[in-house]
Amino acid sequence: MTAPLGRRGARITARERYGAYVVLRCADADGPTPAAGQFYMLSCAAGWGGGEGERPFLPRAFSVLRACPASAPLELEFLVEDVGPGTRRLSELLPGEELLLTGPFGAGFRPPHRGRRPLLVGGGVGLAPLAIWQDQLGPDTTALLGFRDAMHAPGAELMSAPRVATEDGSAGHRGLVTELLAAELEADPQAEVYACGPPAMLEAIRALCAELELPAQLALESGMACGFGACFGCVVPTREGYVRLCLEGPVLDAHLLETAAVAGAGH
Repeated sequence: MTAPLGRRGARITARERYGAYVVLRCADADGPTPAAGQFYMLSCAAGWGGGEGERPFLPRAFSVLRACPASAPLELEFLVEDVGPGTRRLSELLPGEELLLTGPFGAGFRPPHRGRRPLLVGGGVGLAPLAIWQDQLGPDTTALLGFRDAMHAPGAELMSAPRVATEDGSAGHRGLVTELLAAELEADPQAEVYACGPPAMLEAIRALCAELELPAQLALESGMACGFGACFGCVVPTREGYVRLCLEGPVLDAHLLETAAVAGAGH
């Protein structure tokens, strides 16, 4: 999906809280429907910059959580966790206020290879691109989600019937989501894995899928200033050379990576 030129305003139509996360819904009258796995650069008109430590000034990259093309205008949803000045300001936006965005950018998920079932694995806010992908694949698509604790676990409500793991055992399986993945693949290895989350999680998934010779598509993240390839801030190494995640990614085939534990990559 090609993004229109320039930054545009999108009015916030709803704001909902899911534990530690906020979901912002906005009306994007002038943008195309995004593909699952694509992202937007977000900021807001008021209170953006000149705050804590004179930050932030650059927009922030966010995978689209959900898109409702049947609505007029198109409605988009984004998943926000307050982890710094930029995300704090975004999470404070209220219905009626304006979100500034550019996008959609990047290469999203591709359908699974013939004969393979899609298996979605997310960590924290990394569930965002998997939610819209599950919408397109169907609600019966298996989803495995990992969170730090019960404060973050309500994010699982954004997907259909996921299995949940928390590191402290306060919700769902006690341990890592990759433990759920290993058990799932042992029971039925005919899968293609789609994953988004922290670098350590993505690297564990990459290594497991390489060992089992399974295809996997990983949605990575890196520092971005522009979102369209001009700044080279999101460059990561692959077996075929360096790529810009905003253009060739953010979704990359796992077999192209020596490691997914790239500094600055992951959610």
